[in-house]
Amino acid sequence: MRAMSANRTGRKLRVAVIGAGMSGILCGIRLRQEGYDDIAIYEKGDTLGGTWHWNRYPGLSCDIPSHVYSYSFALNPEWSRKYSGGEEIRAYFQRIADDYGVTPLIRFNAEVTACTFRDGRWHLEIADGRTDEADVVLCATGILHHPRMPEIEGLESFAGAAFHSACWPGGLSLKGKRVGIVGTGSTAVQIVSDIVDEVAHLDLFQRSAQWIWPESNAAYSSDEKARFRDDPAGLRHVHDRMRDMIAARFSNALVDADSEAMGQIELECRRHLEETVRDPELRRRLTPDYRAGCKRLIMSDSFYQAMQRPNANLTTEAIARIEAAGVRTADGALHELDVLVLATGFNAHQMMRPMRVSGRGGVTLEQAWADSVQAYLSISIPEFPNFFMFMGPQSPVGNFSLIEVAELEFDYILQLMNLVRDGACREVSASAPAMTDFADRVRAAMKSTIWVTGCTSWYLDGHGLPIGWPWTVEDFAQAMQAPALEDFQLVG
Repeated sequence: MRAMSANRTGRKLRVAVIGAGMSGILCGIRLRQEGYDDIAIYEKGDTLGGTWHWNRYPGLSCDIPSHVYSYSFALNPEWSRKYSGGEEIRAYFQRIADDYGVTPLIRFNAEVTACTFRDGRWHLEIADGRTDEADVVLCATGILHHPRMPEIEGLESFAGAAFHSACWPGGLSLKGKRVGIVGTGSTAVQIVSDIVDEVAHLDLFQRSAQWIWPESNAAYSSDEKARFRDDPAGLRHVHDRMRDMIAARFSNALVDADSEAMGQIELECRRHLEETVRDPELRRRLTPDYRAGCKRLIMSDSFYQAMQRPNANLTTEAIARIEAAGVRTADGALHELDVLVLATGFNAHQMMRPMRVSGRGGVTLEQAWADSVQAYLSISIPEFPNFFMFMGPQSPVGNFSLIEVAELEFDYILQLMNLVRDGACREVSASAPAMTDFADRVRAAMKSTIWVTGCTSWYLDGHGLPIGWPWTVEDFAQAMQAPALEDFQLVG
């Protein structure tokens, strides 16, 4: 992280941050360290944490090791496991927000419904009728918070409890219940592994099989945590070593479908399936028909064992409809259920929508994104001055630690904000030619990545094109070092 500079002077800017998840909390911390003190963080929920607030399902954990999924300036020696659970992660963000004085900046239950650029400032409308004005808007809304509901006939007719995994009911007991899960992504895999020994019967309705990376989730001993506490340099070494290993073995492999590292990933996934699933027919149905990594790789060393429990059933027949008693599949079978969980993912390309965003001259975000969802370096959109996104289009959301991404993006955005604060300009946004050129380079580079090798995934936009980052971790860090000002429109 770059050196702090909290004593800078210049134009006083009001900054509105939208979202109090990982990126929004980071914004609050770093803005205060940089001398920005007129800050409002708007959060639509009743507490902070972003995806770790909205998702509360059994087995929830992060697929990035906890020592990497931590702010670089606030490493945590107390993580309980290599991949800690969702509530533990949310508690970490709460503690950091409290320790760094960010929590008082957050306005909870305050969903921003509209942002309009008018008379040189952004005018915000809040769902409860309040309004605000800001010189700069930092959009930290995340990408995995709009549940995608499946279009299945009769869903409303189910007599039991039916809900999306992101709306898990508090206090729900599954003991002795017949549970159906629709979906086979990371969420479904985590839920299956966690509840299979509790339920009477489990039906997993699979549309497409997933590749599973055999990753154990060992607990840290009290001695290990004591060493982390007593040796900050050693803890930093653990963080850096894990980060570099992820980059070398996984992140950078995905952007080169023909790389040796990619081949090794596929070999390990296939070996895990073949050595763990004993029944040839079940193994066949659990074998994907696309290359490993084309969809987001799932980390688990327990899912295949869970699916071989006597009370677990894998259903690959298409769902015909939902009935009061359960799920009717295309072969005519009725799978009787007490609980139906829709682990069907999120509308990842909604970004900050349905918030209405109108930029210079009244151009709306819907108009700007009518043909495709684009942004220059995932951060800035032409004609939307002083409006910056975290995890925007073309961010490396598919293969990096998002905390590292957010820290790099913030340092880049900060340099643009400082241009406004220090009087170099009043408005800054990417130029249209720069964004078009960037989008063209992304599309060209995507041709060599694993994401275009023949599968459907949330990495693809409505045109079937990946909208992630097609280059390496090192390339992204380099791109975030300093803005190329010739690629920006500076006004005033």
